[in-house]
Amino acid sequence: MSDVKAKTAVRLGLSHLFIIALGLAMLYPIVWMVVSSFKPNNMIFSDTGLIPKALTLENYITGWKGYAGTSFGRFFLNSLAMCAVAIAGNLISCSMAAYAFARLKFAGRSLWFAVMMATLMLPGHVTLVPRYILFNRFGWVGSYLPIVAPKFLATDAFFVFLLVQFIRSLPKDLDEAAIIDGCSQVGVFLRIIVPLAQPAMVTTALFTFLWTWDDFFNHLLYLTRPETFTVSRALRTFVGDAGAVSNWGGALAMSTLSVVPCFILFFALQKYFVQGIATTGIKG
Repeated sequence: MSDVKAKTAVRLGLSHLFIIALGLAMLYPIVWMVVSSFKPNNMIFSDTGLIPKALTLENYITGWKGYAGTSFGRFFLNSLAMCAVAIAGNLISCSMAAYAFARLKFAGRSLWFAVMMATLMLPGHVTLVPRYILFNRFGWVGSYLPIVAPKFLATDAFFVFLLVQFIRSLPKDLDEAAIIDGCSQVGVFLRIIVPLAQPAMVTTALFTFLWTWDDFFNHLLYLTRPETFTVSRALRTFVGDAGAVSNWGGALAMSTLSVVPCFILFFALQKYFVQGIATTGIKG
């Protein structure tokens, strides 16, 4: 028995060491970015150590000045406002669609649910040109509408599926008891389903924030005026026309600031995030 315990301890120790080494390897680029953001611009690549020989805040000062007279503070406010609208749109539309698929009986429910799931396998680039032509005819190019308006139409099938799985795990007896007491379907949705689906709703909100905040391609495609730029779009301004970065220090400093909201939100909602994922059937 002692030999078995010793082998088990060695195996667990090696597994933990491997996981720790893998975690450190994944954290290294982020640590390097943060440390390099405090180095003078001419020492970022010459001083490759994680302990800088000289420290400066000049990168944050020059980077915060932004682009074309618009500071990075404006870019952060633009991103936060757009993420807030996107979260509201996904929570409203996806929860309503999920409630319909999970609880209501209507003709073709299984067929439409299958069609919705099939859109998960459709690459976004396939619909890129039609969407751009459509939004251009609407006169929306240059504004946030092409990015946030689809959120109010339950176009993110992943979140609908996530919420459907969570709602299906809730006892139907609660719905039936509420209906017997005179509650309508809308009342059941607002008073029973939404409060109980809080973990899945928080997971939806968190993913929506991260995906909208980190999105670059759509922001590059539709946001054409500097005053409308988001953080991800504004970071592109550090790259010159020839593809070279003219201000590495400013780019790294603003990149460091751009990940702060993501870290804060994730760690603040980590409990709900884990609970939402664990109870929606997406656990292998």
